[in-house]
Amino acid sequence: MYNTFAEIKKAIAEGKTVVEITTYYLNNIKQQSHLNAFLEVFEESALAQAALVDEKLKSGKAGKLAGMVIGIKDNMAYKDHKVSAASKILENFESLYNATSIQRLIDEDAVIIGRTNCDEFAMGSSNENSAFGNVLNPLNEKMVPGGSSGGSAVAVAANLCTTTLGSDTGGSIRQPASFTGTVGYKPTYGCVSRFGLLAYASSFDQIGPFANNVEDAALVTEVIAGKDEYDSTVYQAEERNFKVDFPSDKKIKVAYIKDCIESEGLDPEIKARSLEIIEALKANGHVVEAVDFPYLDAMVPTYYVLTTAEASSNLARYDGVHYGYQSPNVEGVENTYKKSRSEGFGEEVQRRIMLGTFVLSHGYYDAYYTKGQRVRRVIQNKTKAILDNYDFILLPTTPSTAFEIGKNIDDPITMYLQDIFTVQANLAGNPAISLPMGNHTNGMPFGVQLIGKHHEEADLLSFSDYLMKNYN
Repeated sequence: MYNTFAEIKKAIAEGKTVVEITTYYLNNIKQQSHLNAFLEVFEESALAQAALVDEKLKSGKAGKLAGMVIGIKDNMAYKDHKVSAASKILENFESLYNATSIQRLIDEDAVIIGRTNCDEFAMGSSNENSAFGNVLNPLNEKMVPGGSSGGSAVAVAANLCTTTLGSDTGGSIRQPASFTGTVGYKPTYGCVSRFGLLAYASSFDQIGPFANNVEDAALVTEVIAGKDEYDSTVYQAEERNFKVDFPSDKKIKVAYIKDCIESEGLDPEIKARSLEIIEALKANGHVVEAVDFPYLDAMVPTYYVLTTAEASSNLARYDGVHYGYQSPNVEGVENTYKKSRSEGFGEEVQRRIMLGTFVLSHGYYDAYYTKGQRVRRVIQNKTKAILDNYDFILLPTTPSTAFEIGKNIDDPITMYLQDIFTVQANLAGNPAISLPMGNHTNGMPFGVQLIGKHHEEADLLSFSDYLMKNYN
């Protein structure tokens, strides 16, 4: 069993080949196929890539990810492989190029093992919105794994690969990480190129890793981060060194949001564990103080106003004419659009497109979209003001542990409120991580979340590693 990349490197040093390691994971995927974590396993190309990496290792020319086996969320382009965003509207579509993040993994000799299941077009908090069936949580198969990157979280939690890539628009990496007991990292907006990522909400989406420890998450982020001529929103810094190295004698200042810890909707055991970590940090000489954040109730509505508006615009191209599924037996352009989109998109995607179209419509644009942008700026400014005085913000990742499959499927409001603690980082663009630091008496794990300063990935990752190793 390989939980970390360090264990894989040790196995290679002792004589194991990358082909053998890849085969081990392929067998695991077959044995646990009922979890539905992978929509497609790239067995042939993965073994071919593994054989190439073995040759490079022999000649001493292998990259820094040699031996790492990675799953990718089904909304990232991988040349000559299918990508569908778990939607019928893109079923059997094959990518013509590599996403920048995928290309960078390949350049460092990672092995791409398959595409993981997700909520359709990354819209969901439970992985029940996939057109190809929901994903099961390996820790309790009656429970959801979280979403939208549920397949990526499960692939790591169930030891189906070393690490995975997900995308995070409002918590889609951190929430499933909390539900599956894995590390989930959302970098600063603009840290990782979005080129080749199928867009949901372009000013929120960010690619990031799942792993079993912070070191692996940091290494993958270091590889995929950095300037890219294909994405003008990427931070233009050349240097990418996210080495995890927190000085043992360093003392830091942490803020915790009182409104989150005291929220009525927060599970009492998650609250107790969060307070326990806070007190332990204080006892070790760190400054940990409560701060007010009076916009908690405004964050989820603001997030959904803005992201649905962007989704309405981004998904307009999937109309049966320009891209995607075309309904048979249609007559005329309007009929083609209507039938293709209503048959190709699932219920949740249709709901969000309609919400976004309403938000952007004449007469409502200023009342909703413009106001949403103003509130977003207020949230950004308040987050920055807190981080001007503190190194990190600490808060729960999720209000509860994983819930039962089907429990919230007919209640969109309850489902949307799953994001209440995660959307702040997306609205403000800050890096954020979920660390598996709690175990509930119901047998399920939960995460503790840290938010860091813009583009200070190394500091956040280093402190996260320190926190996991010393306070678990």
